[in-house]
Amino acid sequence: MVGSLLLRGMLVGVLAGLVAFGFARLYGEPQVALAIAFEEASGGHSHAEPAPAAAHSHDGHAHASEAHDHAPAAADEEVFSRATQAGPGLLVALTVYGAAMGGLLALVFAFANGRLGALSPRAVVSLLALSAFVALVLVPGLKYPPNPPAVGDAATIGLRTRLFFLMLSASLIALVGAVALARRLATRNGAWNGGLIAALVYVAVIACVMALLPAIDEVPDGFSASLLWQFRLSALGLQAVLWGVMGIAFGAWVEYAPLSSRPRLAPAH
Repeated sequence: MVGSLLLRGMLVGVLAGLVAFGFARLYGEPQVALAIAFEEASGGHSHAEPAPAAAHSHDGHAHASEAHDHAPAAADEEVFSRATQAGPGLLVALTVYGAAMGGLLALVFAFANGRLGALSPRAVVSLLALSAFVALVLVPGLKYPPNPPAVGDAATIGLRTRLFFLMLSASLIALVGAVALARRLATRNGAWNGGLIAALVYVAVIACVMALLPAIDEVPDGFSASLLWQFRLSALGLQAVLWGVMGIAFGAWVEYAPLSSRPRLAPAH
């Protein structure tokens, strides 16, 4: 049964990746192109080896266009052209990422289904997808948002990567703790009150972690604030589309076609 759920989750993830690819091409790529134009006009890096923005491709938005390569002065040849990065490269990255996240969603659903009170399978999937989006994307991205080409110092890639994963780990640990707290409080205070208290505790913990971790601001002078905002908004939107499609599609699949279901026989007349 778990294997079948895993397969369903991965297939849904591939579908979500395809939809996210369309979103990225429509809303993300124009921002990337403008950022590259700014970088080239300012005499920045050439696109032949990993750009500073690649340090944020680890946050899961899997936007291949953000992971531009910036070569040393000696390297003039691009490993992958912009057309390849923005087309096949981005498509492969998003479908693979979607399949991985869809499989993860399915595995967590297999464990959580039936353990969250009277919630239907569809409601469980929706809750899991929303929680994953918040913990894996929204919270880490608020502290260390993704950067377009031309933003970020190549010398701090390692530091930014470590800080991002530290924020991501703190968010996941806080989420697991909040879920455990909600289940414990639900027996005494009811599911709604227990969930609300646990959510407030999660927010408080995350606020403390964000206050303790250092801020990073490496936006070059003259870079458009509007472009930076649009790029980060499109990166967040890409993740919202991906997780939204997975939550809706996988939830509908397990709700209306449960693995344990058998074809219903027509009543005898």
